[in-house]
Amino acid sequence: MQIVIMGCGRVGSSLARSLEKRGHDVSVIDTNAESFRRLGPEFRGTTVKGVGFDRDVLVKAGIRGADGFAAVSSGDNSNILAARVVREEFGVHNVVARIYDQGRAEVYERLGIPTVATVRWAANQVLRGLLPEGSEPVWRDPSGSARLVQVHVHEGWIGSTIGEIQQAVRTPLPFLQRYGTAMVPTAETVLQDGDLLYAAIELDRTDEIEQVLGEAPERY
Repeated sequence: MQIVIMGCGRVGSSLARSLEKRGHDVSVIDTNAESFRRLGPEFRGTTVKGVGFDRDVLVKAGIRGADGFAAVSSGDNSNILAARVVREEFGVHNVVARIYDQGRAEVYERLGIPTVATVRWAANQVLRGLLPEGSEPVWRDPSGSARLVQVHVHEGWIGSTIGEIQQAVRTPLPFLQRYGTAMVPTAETVLQDGDLLYAAIELDRTDEIEQVLGEAPERY
């Protein structure tokens, strides 16, 4: 894939190196040519000095043939403007923008521009570590009606199959983490001690599902 990145700060440079290591062609745009030093001597992609929402700069970076675009500069306005230009004028639909303002992020998600709200992401990661019952979702859809939640599971469920647990809570359990590795379970997968279980939940059922899984199951 050909990926264009706007912003060569810590996030942009790390993203560029990671993508290149995976075999993708990468172009990086930044207003400060000194920023390209963060890419390191092994970077073989293209670097372009300029404003990331300037059409000529984007063309020079290869946006006409790009499969994806990431706007990860330090400015919300620049990231959103660049994302819109790339989608609306160059027809690149695989676009992600980094946004610091959570309110703005939610607005642009509703307009179809995926965003990464830095402050919200960090806060949610900390909350999930502090509150094991998963009051903050791993993912939520822009409308807020559905979410993917890491749920606390009572030890009494250990030894039950995912199919049995899904039947009890009447909601999908799309994946779990075991020994630090994510896996997509089948209905026959048996829950083990230490597994982290994730549930796809409609917002109005969150309390109900957490209550069911937070207590030992009834055995018949």
